[in-house]
Amino acid sequence: MKNIQDFQGKNVLVLGLGRSGTSAAKLLRDLGATVTVNDFADTEAPELEKLGITVVTGSHPMDLIEQAEILVKNPGIRYDNVLVARAEECQIPIYTDIELAYLVSEAEIIALTGTNGKTTTTTLIGQILNESGISARLAGNIGYPASNVAAEVTKTDMLVMETSSFQLMGTERFRPHIAVITNIYSTHLDYHGSQENYEAAKWNIQKNMKQDDFLILNFNQEKMREIYAKSTKATVVPISTQEVLTNGAYLLDGKLYYKGEFIMNKADLSLPGDHNVENALSAIAATKLAGAKNEAIVHVLSTFEGVRHRLQFLGLAQGRRAYNDTEATNILATKKALTGFEHSKLWLFVGGLDRGNNFDELEDSLKDVKGLVISGETTAKFVALAEKLSIPYHVTENVVTGLNEIFPQTELGDTLLLSPACASWDQYKNAEQRGDMFIDAFEKLKEKNL
Repeated sequence: MKNIQDFQGKNVLVLGLGRSGTSAAKLLRDLGATVTVNDFADTEAPELEKLGITVVTGSHPMDLIEQAEILVKNPGIRYDNVLVARAEECQIPIYTDIELAYLVSEAEIIALTGTNGKTTTTTLIGQILNESGISARLAGNIGYPASNVAAEVTKTDMLVMETSSFQLMGTERFRPHIAVITNIYSTHLDYHGSQENYEAAKWNIQKNMKQDDFLILNFNQEKMREIYAKSTKATVVPISTQEVLTNGAYLLDGKLYYKGEFIMNKADLSLPGDHNVENALSAIAATKLAGAKNEAIVHVLSTFEGVRHRLQFLGLAQGRRAYNDTEATNILATKKALTGFEHSKLWLFVGGLDRGNNFDELEDSLKDVKGLVISGETTAKFVALAEKLSIPYHVTENVVTGLNEIFPQTELGDTLLLSPACASWDQYKNAEQRGDMFIDAFEKLKEKNL
């Protein structure tokens, strides 16, 4: 860890507990700061209090800002929060955990962002590097607090960070050596207020990069090719499944290449779906830039079983395959998932929180699907869509009842895919709980097969 002096003797307010807030508070204390942690929820943090860190919960007292010289906020806390807004008025520096991680990390950083594919691509990169003998640590939005991991890595490691728009929005000095933008679509507008603000937050990933840094962009998107690639100081390394790119990674005649060098056949990729070809190309570009071996790339991309809750293969039960894609909480993610399956044998589990969307965008993607299993607040909308398309459907209470009720109607060779196109908060604590329930229910069906 770099022994920086930025926080020495400073009064720092950490806004938000949880893993990232707790990790940031400990790191700041080690860097010589006087730390106060505040969370609106009425909770306890005895671990921090034992370290001499002041913990204030149950409200947001305004006097905390009057005493603060620096604010470090949980990425999920909006900038219109009363304490954050007051900090901006007082011109108090506001950090997120990835900025703090960048400041202390001795390791070179590979950072990824995008609307979809971040976690899968981050995980692929980490596994390929480690398979190549390059020590890689994952951190950030993938579930490992960035400031905690950054404090542990050394110059011989690589820090592979998944970064969200929430984290990137407040960065000032953050500068990865290699950055990846998997894609940019419309989401999180309730947080950012507009698509322009959302894209600007994502684009912050490269704002401090120089010509000797590398920015991997998805040229399947016109904006990436025509605007973003021409608006950065970094060296652009493009990826595409639609055109040959001699300076990047691309798909040609069913084969994956990097700068003209054959890497592997598309048919050998373990993950289904066109979007996972894009993820694989991004991982190839990033790891080749980092010095990975081709055999490591091929091994990981051909054996990778997926990230939990993201097109995760669950195995076979009585000759039926199941996939858990509970993190497909928007229409686009579900559309992408559907590209990887034979529709005539596919039972799709959909539905969840009603955010006011209609699902007409799914019409073309749902053609010839064997059936829909529908639950949640959006049930009526999916029923209407199924009837419009003449697709058989089954309405159920939740993903568990749906799986148990529909399984007897399935046939050998069928696939059961949970890819809801909706958020989970109508019935579940989060998307992970929805996925865990689906996994557990399928595991019980597998046991009956023994």
